[in-house]
Amino acid sequence: MRRTSHHTGHDDGRPAHSGGRTTRRRLLRREVPHTVGLLADAGDFAAMRGYRSFTFDHQDDYGDYLRHVEGLLRSLAAQGLHTTVALFDPEEYAEFCREHGVDPDTAEARTRFTAELAGAGAVLPYTGQPIDELVPLLVDEAVRQATWEYATTLLAGVGSCADCGEDIGHASFTRATETLTRLVDGAGPGHHHLVCSVPTQDEQLVAVLHAEVTADRDGPPRMEGREGLDFVTVLAAGLALGGPGGLVLRSTTEGVGDRVHGWRLDRGRLVPLSAAAVFNAYCTDADTGDPVAPEPGVDYRPGYEVDDPTPHH
Repeated sequence: MRRTSHHTGHDDGRPAHSGGRTTRRRLLRREVPHTVGLLADAGDFAAMRGYRSFTFDHQDDYGDYLRHVEGLLRSLAAQGLHTTVALFDPEEYAEFCREHGVDPDTAEARTRFTAELAGAGAVLPYTGQPIDELVPLLVDEAVRQATWEYATTLLAGVGSCADCGEDIGHASFTRATETLTRLVDGAGPGHHHLVCSVPTQDEQLVAVLHAEVTADRDGPPRMEGREGLDFVTVLAAGLALGGPGGLVLRSTTEGVGDRVHGWRLDRGRLVPLSAAAVFNAYCTDADTGDPVAPEPGVDYRPGYEVDDPTPHH
């Protein structure tokens, strides 16, 4: 590291403010990460306006709040400061304050909660996205994280096999990893969009994965971020629980129409669907049960074998 010297006082011995010291402090600020808590909707904004110390009053609306947050984010970015945005949930905030015995109607409490979110909550780096794009991205990240945490909890609580004593959650995760490899290998070259859905007692677990396989098959498939881990965890939960569920794979390859394959979860196995069953599932409205017109140029194909034909559990 290069050493520098600087003048620390006046010639008459009086102390002086050092330009070098100020510069170094300014540079050090760039080393400090910043986190901004963001309220996801007007309801959350209204809940926080109940605190007298909250900056915004009842004359302001959620749109005005978002404009101010966007201005703050742009200001921090203009200074070269790395900033992450965290989803600020008023209910979780109130619970946090109760657990830690702090007054929720203070800026200090909100700052402390936001700092906690930076380490464990749903956060995204700010890269200049417009605020109307950032909010849904942050909500999606929160849903993704909550899904992964819940699926992980389910796997941890399944227990051991009564016959051999093997941890079912661990074994299911290993099977799900191998199954994902077979899914992508069987789909061939192209861009693959996979969706796994597992209903549980408390909520519907859904994981989405995008994978890219090159025509020369040089190296493993490219997957985006943490999607692979999230997808395997949800699929493993479905295998471990042994209940219903489903998986759909849609492939797009240049010069070829899209192909759709499907599977159903049944008693801890991923069972291929027939082409007719894939068509019916894909062309039926999930909410109403009404038929949906098939997309032109899409080939609805049967699933192929991807699971261990004789799983132990």
